[in-house]
Amino acid sequence: MRFRILGPLEVRAPQGTAGDLTPRAAKIRVVLATLLVRANEIVSVDSLIDELWGENPPRTATTTLQVYVSQLRKLLHEADAEFGRDALVTRPPGYELRIDPAQLDLTVFEELHGRSRELMEQQNHRTASDLQRQALGLWRGPLLSDTPHGPLLDATAVRLAEVRTAALEQCIRAELHLGRHRELIGELQSVVAELPLREEFHAHLMVALYRSGRQADALQVFGRLRRGLVDELAIEPGRSLQALHQRILVGDPALLTPAVRAGHTMASGPAAGAGLTTGPGPAQGAGPAPAPGSAAPRPHVPSGNSAMAQLPSSDELFTGREEELASLRDVLGAPGGRLVIVTGAAGVGKTALTLAVAHRTRDLFDVPVFVRLRPDGHGPLNAVGVLAGVLRQYGVRGALPERIDELRQMLAELTDGRRVLLVLDDVVDAEQVRPVLSAVPDCTVLVTCRQVPDGLAGRVVCLDVPGVREARRLFVTAAGQPADAAESAECAGVVEACGRLPLALRAAAEAPAGRSRLPLGGLAARLRDERTRLAELEAASPGFRARLCDALDGVGGAELRAFRLFGLLPAGPFAPDAAAAVLDTDMATARATTDALVRARLLCAELPSAGRPESHHVPELLRLLARERLDAEEGPEVVRAALARLCAVFAKAVEEAGPSGPAAVDGVHPLEWFRLRLPALIAVVRQAHAARLWAECLLLVDRMTGFLEVLGAWEERDACQNLALEAAQQLGDLAAQARLLRSLGDLAWQRRRLDTAGELYERALMAADVAGAEIERCRALTGLAGLRLDAGATDAAAALVPPALDSAPQDARTGFEAHRVLGLLALESGERDAAQGHFATCLTYATSLADARLESYARRRLGEFSSGGTAHPGWSEVQPGVWRMRTAA
Repeated sequence: MRFRILGPLEVRAPQGTAGDLTPRAAKIRVVLATLLVRANEIVSVDSLIDELWGENPPRTATTTLQVYVSQLRKLLHEADAEFGRDALVTRPPGYELRIDPAQLDLTVFEELHGRSRELMEQQNHRTASDLQRQALGLWRGPLLSDTPHGPLLDATAVRLAEVRTAALEQCIRAELHLGRHRELIGELQSVVAELPLREEFHAHLMVALYRSGRQADALQVFGRLRRGLVDELAIEPGRSLQALHQRILVGDPALLTPAVRAGHTMASGPAAGAGLTTGPGPAQGAGPAPAPGSAAPRPHVPSGNSAMAQLPSSDELFTGREEELASLRDVLGAPGGRLVIVTGAAGVGKTALTLAVAHRTRDLFDVPVFVRLRPDGHGPLNAVGVLAGVLRQYGVRGALPERIDELRQMLAELTDGRRVLLVLDDVVDAEQVRPVLSAVPDCTVLVTCRQVPDGLAGRVVCLDVPGVREARRLFVTAAGQPADAAESAECAGVVEACGRLPLALRAAAEAPAGRSRLPLGGLAARLRDERTRLAELEAASPGFRARLCDALDGVGGAELRAFRLFGLLPAGPFAPDAAAAVLDTDMATARATTDALVRARLLCAELPSAGRPESHHVPELLRLLARERLDAEEGPEVVRAALARLCAVFAKAVEEAGPSGPAAVDGVHPLEWFRLRLPALIAVVRQAHAARLWAECLLLVDRMTGFLEVLGAWEERDACQNLALEAAQQLGDLAAQARLLRSLGDLAWQRRRLDTAGELYERALMAADVAGAEIERCRALTGLAGLRLDAGATDAAAALVPPALDSAPQDARTGFEAHRVLGLLALESGERDAAQGHFATCLTYATSLADARLESYARRRLGEFSSGGTAHPGWSEVQPGVWRMRTAA
């Protein structure tokens, strides 16, 4: 079934059935149309009533709406029984129409338009044009032109009309880049007649006419627009259009033909309002060389207010960053020349921020100039190329001198006495920009770079990833999701998987699951797997991985190898000893390496805090990139050896923080210290298991078990101990198998999985018997005894305890468990004095173990005898924190 709303409403049946199923009744069309423009969202009953009757609904509005919904359900079911049965559902406080995004022309249009916009940014004009033409081909007229509109449909119609106009403008701009100016003239004449006040279409028409040899017609287009604006609004055309008019008036040859560069067709010259790009060539940016034997023509240098410098459009998805914007505006607004440096990791949004602040401070400057120092995907411009690029963007046309001193002098003369904001995007080293800075000492220069080049001194603004709320807003805006989706758990999952990196958030927003109106759970689930996350983002936004890899440009070989090895580190902060372990070096060398990677923006230093006095972390997506590179560029033995060293460091740290360790670790209680590191520990356990590092996996889990028991981390304990059990089986270590089986049996008992607990205890007993592990045999017996007692089989439980008592002098924990079971048995038999004696013995053992949890349990049990009973009548605490109902007194 297909729904079409970009024009008259149409409902088309599945292929092979009756065709047109569009409802004839206007009110039913309104209900269906409202549900379609909010497809896969809940539309409240109140909204539907407003759409149907406005401010004067009948008294029976709710009942009548129910009738309309019932008729719609019948129509959908008759058209397609399988789809219709569950398509229109009641979801308080209203209704939801669940459809595949591909069934609705609106969502298909938005997907095509969004993808084309991204391709335009990548200068893939041919594919961008094709996609926009496909999108525009879906329009058959104004939104729902045959259906009455209430407030929701009215607002949607206005929004979509603007989106369609933007799609048409981008399509025409792309096709001008491709040299299709003659073919566009007729279409553009129709568009400017339809939209007589939209200057961008008049600019496109002027360029198309001028390139087609119709200079006079191009000037007439400007004259007609100017008269219309002056007569109707008493305003002049914008500066961009005036600049374009001036260029056509003087017959600027640079505006005539598109030039092919870097595999894409680009327009020559800055056709200002026409949206055409300009910039230096790939090598020097010094303009085309003169023909052999001819004298180089003198460049055209603008003067006064005729300078034609234009800023690129600000990023329409830019959001937040209010603190940084305010800070930059204050700095840029101060009198006198200055250098401001915006630095941050690749993809963090430096260019978007500088463009936003440049647009918001236009009132402070006579001329804003924006130059990309890596134009069209080429390597970085040298100093001559940068100077030439600045001059081109400023408005200089024709051949430029090749000597750096001549270019610098020209720029100095051009900017003398004028307030100029010069934005140099993606600076690599100081030598690129020193000549520019010396030429414009009284101007404001705003530089973006990943790390501050040596030799550049200015006000530095370090840009980090946005905060959680800003990152969520950026994602839902880019994905076209409703604003309230930012508060959902699914959105939080996507943002966390993307590490809040704007580059990744925009890539995720391009995924079909991100742009659809369905909940974001599917996208969050697809990004949750670290092994495929980068591939998912690349599939959603081709070129994403290459942009991420830009972060590695200019990084030395030793630092790159260290970066790859850091891919082994789990997500989150890591300490210097972990860095030294994976690098197989001493602490001083590891610190020097991490400092170098921090300067390269491949690593972030963590602010000291309780529990983490000194630490770093690899930004999430860079960590996954590092792991990809590690697996591809290092041998498996190198990886295994580094991971083994990491396991040893983690195991040592956990052991030192344990019961025999200090009262506080890094300023916090050992339990809090362990809780902070638990996700990282589990990640290392999983890596060790996957790498078949059986001994390392087993050791680390053994060290973690005591903490896991005390914290009651059941899921984490179950996962880790099952991995360790497989490691013990691979090693043939029966004693370890007995130990883990018994511990897993305890866990199953605590979770009331009694059959599983019994099976695990029996397996532990068998393994302990074969291994001769007497202590583990006794612990398994006490476990079985507790299980029998829990089932009310007191005689069977009592028979299992005496053998365990034989090992009590050698193992205090076994003694504690044996006397705990005997105390419970005595209580079941009404022997309170005997029970009190057993719990007193439990306290002795717990004190010798220095185990506060067991000691508190013993004291609580003993307190019942002095107080005359438990604080919870009818219940018995059978293990620390585990209660069951009494069966007898």
